[in-house]
Amino acid sequence: MKCPKCQSENFKVLDTRASDDSVRRRRECLSCGYRFTTYERIEQPTLLVVKKDNTREVFDREKITKGIVQSAQKRPISSEKIEAVVEEIEQKVRALGENEVHTDQIGEIVMNALAGLDEITYVRFASVYRSFKDVSELEELLKNFTKK
Repeated sequence: MKCPKCQSENFKVLDTRASDDSVRRRRECLSCGYRFTTYERIEQPTLLVVKKDNTREVFDREKITKGIVQSAQKRPISSEKIEAVVEEIEQKVRALGENEVHTDQIGEIVMNALAGLDEITYVRFASVYRSFKDVSELEELLKNFTKK
């Protein structure tokens, strides 16, 4: 491992915290003093995502992160909250116990997670995920969302 700032391999661990499936370590570079966080995760079996056209690709949590970050632009949501939601989403997808998961299943899990995070982010994500054809479909989503 190297320091992201100076590429030195000399650093010390300041803090270690364990969670359900990862270890978070706060580190400090001994050369430049830069502090950074690393995560160690348990290696999971390969999970394939079945897309709408029946092609398959490896599950990529970064795609979910990018989608949520884009939906949360200019919203008061910290990167820590987004990372926690993405972690929760990945755990729920893997908890399905399948080697292959359809994009529809992942999309619904993401939508449920965003509903509890931020209403505007939820609506933004839903408008892309559900590919609304007209305003009436968006109105229907909003009616169902406000009933909850």
